[in-house]
Amino acid sequence: MDDNAVSGPRWPVRPIESDEFTEFARVCGTALLSSRDPEDEGFRRPVTDLERTLAAFDGDRMIGTTVVHPFTMALPGGPRRVAGVSAVGVWPTHRRRGVLSTLMRRQLADIRAAGESVAALFATEGAIYGRFGYGPAARCLDVRMDPRQVRLRPDVPHDPSLTLRLGPRAEMRKEMEALFSAEAESRVGQFQRSGAWWDLLLRDEPGEREGHGPWLCAVAEGPTGPQGYAVYRTKGDWDDEMPNGRLELKELVSASPAAEALLWGHVLGRDLVGEVTARMLPADSPLFSLAADAYRVRAKVGEAFWLRLVDLPRALEERAYAAPVDTVLEVADRDCPWNAGRWRLRADGAGAAECVRTEEEPDLSLDVAQLGAAYLGWTKLNAYTAAGMATEATPRAAAKLDLALSIDHAPFCSVVF
Repeated sequence: MDDNAVSGPRWPVRPIESDEFTEFARVCGTALLSSRDPEDEGFRRPVTDLERTLAAFDGDRMIGTTVVHPFTMALPGGPRRVAGVSAVGVWPTHRRRGVLSTLMRRQLADIRAAGESVAALFATEGAIYGRFGYGPAARCLDVRMDPRQVRLRPDVPHDPSLTLRLGPRAEMRKEMEALFSAEAESRVGQFQRSGAWWDLLLRDEPGEREGHGPWLCAVAEGPTGPQGYAVYRTKGDWDDEMPNGRLELKELVSASPAAEALLWGHVLGRDLVGEVTARMLPADSPLFSLAADAYRVRAKVGEAFWLRLVDLPRALEERAYAAPVDTVLEVADRDCPWNAGRWRLRADGAGAAECVRTEEEPDLSLDVAQLGAAYLGWTKLNAYTAAGMATEATPRAAAKLDLALSIDHAPFCSVVF
């Protein structure tokens, strides 16, 4: 145990042992205002690699937590290892005493040592993680619709060979796994789900349904096999003797435009439903193109997906670029000093990229968090220069790099890990 311990300014930090998992859950849950009993958190244990946990201590009392989930995630250029940071919490009596800083800096060093050049997380409070070099790289949408007002266009793609099969979510696991695996190979931000992650995501405890029925899965099938699925649950309700039920969409994955349209038609066409909600849709969801009146779909920005370049030159060299670029970046990085300084990035737009230290004058000066935000190709560096948060010494340096970083579809991660 002592071999893995290191000291921060005041707080020893080390991975936890197996018998400390409940206390780990207690500290994290209390910090995040969870209502769940820590004794009941054992269902999360199979997705937790104890060697990638970190806990901070005050004497023998645990006061801070974090963990890395080692993912294979689709990034521009192909799937790569990514450190999925989660379970970040500090015991309420020890806030603002350097506990989080000690944990984050140790974790970043460990991620680099593990050979992962990029870290990602979902932020409960984004301002906190911006201080540690994470930038908002993708956004999802939460939508709310009255299905009596939101209809699909009459000319949406249609394949008469497709049919729908509806049943309990757990019974459709094989189809869901195959379809999602293909989705996760191409959609930037998605990670491949292990069996343990599927077990976790397929949980359907009656006490957690909030009055809804069990999760259902509608699978769109054709002659070549499953083409898409939608997972949702319903809750019956009446308003002045008129049906006004609720339908909550959890996930919709499709392998073809016709399957996408068929599944949305099913979700919006359920009888007795007066409201359809969907959390965590990609920012460029086809729903807005399929709807006859997209303005009837009430959308708001939901969870933000944050990215951190831990090994900057390696992360930039591993990435694919949509256009040639040759630029000098001056990067500030307080917590990963190995990233700080001037870097010359050259990419030919055909797959070859090089990022090396240089003494040349910078074209663009920025913080590592801004570069992490732009890394997935959706957040624009031009927005930071326009706001005066990044500095251009060469005209249009940010715009040219934005073009090289651009991707075809909005990045998206469908699971808050």
